[in-house]
Amino acid sequence: MANYTDSNITQKVAKGFKPGFESSMVLTKTVDTQTLTGAGLGTPDFGEKVKFKRPMQYRSTKTADGDISSTAKNDLVFGNSFGEVQNFYTVHVDWSIIDEALRLNELDKALEPIGEQLAADIETDFGSFMIEQSGLTYGDVGTAVNAWSDVAGAGAFLDSIGVPKGKDRFYAMNPFSTTNLADTQSGLASGNNKLVDTAWERAQISSRFGGLSAISSNALSSYVSGELAGESGTVSATPVATYVSVKDSYQQTIVLTGLTVSTTGAVKPGDTIEFDDNGRNYINLRTRRTVMGANGQPIKWRATVVTGGDTDGSGNVTVVVAPAAINEGATGQYNNISSPITAGDGFTILGTADTEYQPNLFYHKAAFGIGFVKLPKLYSTDTVMTMPNGISVRVSRYADGDGNRNKMRFDALPAFACFNPLFAGKGWGQ
Repeated sequence: MANYTDSNITQKVAKGFKPGFESSMVLTKTVDTQTLTGAGLGTPDFGEKVKFKRPMQYRSTKTADGDISSTAKNDLVFGNSFGEVQNFYTVHVDWSIIDEALRLNELDKALEPIGEQLAADIETDFGSFMIEQSGLTYGDVGTAVNAWSDVAGAGAFLDSIGVPKGKDRFYAMNPFSTTNLADTQSGLASGNNKLVDTAWERAQISSRFGGLSAISSNALSSYVSGELAGESGTVSATPVATYVSVKDSYQQTIVLTGLTVSTTGAVKPGDTIEFDDNGRNYINLRTRRTVMGANGQPIKWRATVVTGGDTDGSGNVTVVVAPAAINEGATGQYNNISSPITAGDGFTILGTADTEYQPNLFYHKAAFGIGFVKLPKLYSTDTVMTMPNGISVRVSRYADGDGNRNKMRFDALPAFACFNPLFAGKGWGQ
């Protein structure tokens, strides 16, 4: 049995591990994935930032005679999106389990659950990240999706804002949401005749509905609303609304006032803040025209809380929200709101206090990214497996001398990034 301990054993194990891991991915198959390498990257620590380039945005001008000498030119302002390195995700097992599976020719049975577990942990945490970074909200917070019009409405919202159309737009829902749509679900999915489907194939409900590909995922996470959800107040000070100030985060710091004083956990990540209809409305990112809803009225600006806080003795709390509301005047090439948020603007924190919510998600592929750090080998016989989509996993065999045991570990080190929070939203019913 010499082959069971030779130098290519981790390659054999990696080959058996890959199908279970890759076939269990759903959300990560709908976003940009890549391998993170490069000089100086090394093995980043938890919380370290990894830089991704943010797409540019432009505006055009209209003149009667083509003379543009007096018109403002587009600025070449390069923004970055910083992905945050997560913890190591590791499954470690005694070597005897793998060795026995090799001897019994049942390696796939032993490795498949390992890949599935590693994939499930990464997907669940990525789902939480997507909720907190999705800048849009469609529907009434807390209302379950119970009609395909709720899905189509989210697609129409993306259309109205100017999010690119095509096959790269998705609507991910909790499996129980599909039961609410069961009466009209039949015939929507194309299906296939394969005996064994991957998690991705099983997840697909509709390849195209309302401009979105509808999928089901049990990796969708939840959030708990703040203690003051449902309360209203005003903006204490005019926040900075220039693109240069937010280009590397697309987030905005806002001071809220008029809330119940001295409340712990007043506003929490995932909460939705809606600003009163006093000219603070969504505009199309390309036409710069106000976005109108199904009722023919402008759609009020909403933002998702990324960093919450407690209110002080005066009822003030400083929060960080996404997306940043940008308005730099009539010629602003990065404008996304009809007029800037200013001191005195009214707002409401939507939802019910201290309630756990699990929204659906709708988004364009370009909204999020997940990179996998290509880990260095711990030993020369380790295998670092990089899949075609950029996902990288290290397989290492090692010995615990003190414990007199041989072991094996499977490691992944991802970094989560949000490229554009205006390309993603939380989906509710109406």
